[in-house]
Amino acid sequence: QVQLVESGGGLVQAGGSLRLSCAASGSISRFYGMGWYRQAPGKQRELVATISSIGSTNYADSVKGRFTISKNNAQNTVSLQMNSLKPEDAAVYYCNAYTKIIATRVDYWGQGTQVTVSS
Repeated sequence: QVQLVESGGGLVQAGGSLRLSCAASGSISRFYGMGWYRQAPGKQRELVATISSIGSTNYADSVKGRFTISKNNAQNTVSLQMNSLKPEDAAVYYCNAYTKIIATRVDYWGQGTQVTVSS
């Protein structure tokens, strides 16, 4: 079974940094793409950053220039380096991975890690 486990969340002051990690069970090469999503209280879950199996990345406009997504195929991990954190970045961050076979997409999710940013 696919298992995604996030770590690295915590409390940080505005302007600080955190690095989130997502460890996958088994090779991440089987995934078409992976990414990070976040959900703040009372808000919809939103995409933060994605990275494809070949390394192409995309970011939400709100985090461009501040966050960096990367992956380590040997360690089966995906990370999110978050710099210059703002209070509005506070949320539960979820690791995502998905497969895409022909027209069928299947998503897998971690249980989330809390990021709190104090002003």
